Amino acid sequence: MQKITFKLTRAGIIASLYIVLSLLTLPVSGGAIQFRVSEGLTLLPLLYGEAVVAIFIGCLLFNTLSGLVIYDIILGSLITLVSALLTYLTGRLIKNKIPSISIGGIFPILLNAFGLPLIWLYLCEGLAYTYWLQVLFLLISQSVSVYLFGSLFYLSLNRLKEKSIKYFM
Repeated sequence: MQKITFKLTRAGIIASLYIVLSLLTLPVSGGAIQFRVSEGLTLLPLLYGEAVVAIFIGCLLFNTLSGLVIYDIILGSLITLVSALLTYLTGRLIKNKIPSISIGGIFPILLNAFGLPLIWLYLCEGLAYTYWLQVLFLLISQSVSVYLFGSLFYLSLNRLKEKSIKYFM
């Protein structure tokens, strides 16, 4: 029972961090051109299974504040859920830190970069060239968020976990 409570608490902290980091970087964390430092948290499923749902909930709640319409809120959050799940599976298959970060980070980058602009193109009836501009921008911003900030989050928490600090296991 204590372990379940601990995992639920950690999931709540991760979801809250996603929201807070996104709010701190407004207005660039929402809208068609976005840069979310909080997307760096998408590497945490490499360490913690409960991070998959936590990141989805954090993204869903933040998207309700900044989302375009209900389709953007739901589909954008589902893209984050799928990428977090694929990152989690990567962590189960690849135990070495650097390859797991490298491969696990591909999913949130590519799924967001190619998926989100499709949603916006459909919802806003945009032009095809805007799709490719948004893809390019998201490839860059997601790469920075995931590989720079996400690696820092991952390596810091992994170091604490390796030192067997009770609260991070």
